[in-house]
Amino acid sequence: MYLDFYNRLGLGSLLTMALSLVSPRERTLVKHEPALPPSYPLAVRNPYLSAWMPSNQVQTLPYAEPQFWAGQSLTWSVMARVDGQTYSLMSVKNPGDRIRPAVVRSAEYTASHSVFTLTAGSVVFTLDFFSPVSPSNYLRQSLPFSYLTVTVSESLGKEIQVFSGIDGRWAGRPQRTARRFQHANSTAIYSLGVKNAVPYTEHNDMATWGDTIFAARPSRTSKLSFSSGNRGNVHSEFVRSGKLSGHNEAWVPGGIVALSHDLGTVTGSKSVGFAVGYVREAAINYLGKPYTGYYRAAYPTTAEALAHFFDDYTDALLESRVLDTEMATRAAAAAGPKYAHIVTLSARQAYGGIDITIPDDTKDPSDVLAFIKELSSNGNLNTVDVIMPAFPIYYVMDPDYIRLLLEPMMRYLAAGRWRQPYVIHDMGSHYPNAIGHDNQVAEPMPIEECGNLMVLALAYVRATGDTAWVGQYRDLLRPYADYLVDNGVDIALQLSSNDAAGPLANETNLAIKATVGLKAYGALTGETEYSRIADERANLFFHEGLGTDDAQTHFVLQYPDSPDSWKTPYNIFPDVLFDLRTFPDAAHRMSSAFFRTVRAEYGVALDHRQDWAKSDWNMWLAATLDATTRDEFVDDLWAYMTNGKHTWPFSDRYVSTSAKGATPGVPVLCRARPTVGGHFALMALQGPRSLQSAVAKALGETPAATEVLVEMDGDEL
Repeated sequence: MYLDFYNRLGLGSLLTMALSLVSPRERTLVKHEPALPPSYPLAVRNPYLSAWMPSNQVQTLPYAEPQFWAGQSLTWSVMARVDGQTYSLMSVKNPGDRIRPAVVRSAEYTASHSVFTLTAGSVVFTLDFFSPVSPSNYLRQSLPFSYLTVTVSESLGKEIQVFSGIDGRWAGRPQRTARRFQHANSTAIYSLGVKNAVPYTEHNDMATWGDTIFAARPSRTSKLSFSSGNRGNVHSEFVRSGKLSGHNEAWVPGGIVALSHDLGTVTGSKSVGFAVGYVREAAINYLGKPYTGYYRAAYPTTAEALAHFFDDYTDALLESRVLDTEMATRAAAAAGPKYAHIVTLSARQAYGGIDITIPDDTKDPSDVLAFIKELSSNGNLNTVDVIMPAFPIYYVMDPDYIRLLLEPMMRYLAAGRWRQPYVIHDMGSHYPNAIGHDNQVAEPMPIEECGNLMVLALAYVRATGDTAWVGQYRDLLRPYADYLVDNGVDIALQLSSNDAAGPLANETNLAIKATVGLKAYGALTGETEYSRIADERANLFFHEGLGTDDAQTHFVLQYPDSPDSWKTPYNIFPDVLFDLRTFPDAAHRMSSAFFRTVRAEYGVALDHRQDWAKSDWNMWLAATLDATTRDEFVDDLWAYMTNGKHTWPFSDRYVSTSAKGATPGVPVLCRARPTVGGHFALMALQGPRSLQSAVAKALGETPAATEVLVEMDGDEL
């Protein structure tokens, strides 16, 4: 109401700015369910299709612009025309006096959907942004598209048209963007790509060698129209007649591509849909050979892939509803409703850093490799200490991803191209070039990555029973286990996964990693000598006190002479998860008591030197603690997630304490990292494939998908 009034005075942007200064907790008009996130995932499918809506813009959604994960603003406008009056529903930045803003009523997220409800006059609209999370279905998961479904309800005989459009900023270099259009059967497809693009290149983390896709096809009860060109001209077409002209004006920077559904007279509810995506024919450069999306084995062209994507909507929607319910239910059973809020927000982000690929030349669907980007830091590719913190989500949803993500590195190591005595840190300095480090120069984390590989290999075998995969690399693994034997006590100055904290010698948490890694290798191979050495090391660091203070109240940061120091010993989590019993229960009781004493405004920092925490590692540690301390860790992460002080895609690194003068509860550097898969550590204790099995069982017991179609009023996308 107020925005409508101010917009008529030409002051809508001023009020929008004013509202952005109001604390989200003070805004009572919009209901956020199940909690207030920092940012809502809109289209989050891979490192280059990752669009978000900052939560502080939801109040003014009709004017708000979504953002790429790295912070670049995008246009994704949605308008509705009700009996000739046009309303902006989202991202109509300068609407003019003929377009009224709808009123935002609620915002909700689940594991796979973000849903906004608005009223335009007497009519209710919902915007459902749906990015499937379907890791066991490689075809569905690899499709580089996301759905937007617009549903109109409470319409009593109103004439309804729905419009959506995007701009050239989605392509990464709007000043060099070219537009293409095709009509494939009934589907209208716009493509936006950079002119003279160089393969495998980025600009500000956005891909510049593929094509942004915006597409729609008519439902059984809608007529589709399309247009592109000057933003004002295209908007005016829709405002004037409720449809688009079909003309594609000469493309200039700042233009938009747009699609419109005419639903005619609507009584009750109807839904229409759009698809947004980013396609790369050559998706990954793996050792000089192009790999493409897995989906191209079945659908080699974008038009064919889109047709399948639209056809698959009903099945994908049904699966998503089961997944959303099962994930929330099982998470709440693991550690309460706040924990469920955390993991359901994390799910799309955890898979949103991954591409599932096959060789571009053969399109062989049996030769699958997965690649993950180290978002927000340096863009490394298949970083072992990114796969490591993320693995709990793979463990419960589909542990094959552990193998798929490790395999590119294992092939490289087996070929002898990396000659250092320890495991390589990553498979490439920057995504999407998985070209290794033949110059033998990569960020050195010797103990970290050797220990990680042992744990990840055991996680995969425990979860799948596939001993053959590890068996073929057994001769490769043994020297890395020997490296842990030779270097896991007197640890030279080196980095751990938390490289921002700097290198340390004799870091206790690294020693724990080496110890647990050796026990994992022994369990993996049956070579009991390594398990015996691991038990001796655990005795040294805990019972003999090398890794604790003199009173044995906590693990220290460094040994042997730093009794007042401490660090979160999260590397003990795999010992608990796999029931390796390397460290005794007394060690976990010790940590449970200690970490209550160093808890700050937003939980426990990484170590005594830092004011920042790591959310993934804290959930790892929480999984080793007693229920009371575990719940404190969950409460603190939930408080950070929902405090309204920040608007980035879920940052896994944040200021937890004001003790060093910084503002607590705000993120530090990291956006949208897939390491939030580590938030699933508490669910991992429910067992391997636990969520995967629950979803499969529920789908088997669910009635036919016709129930979904009835709810959608018979309209498919």
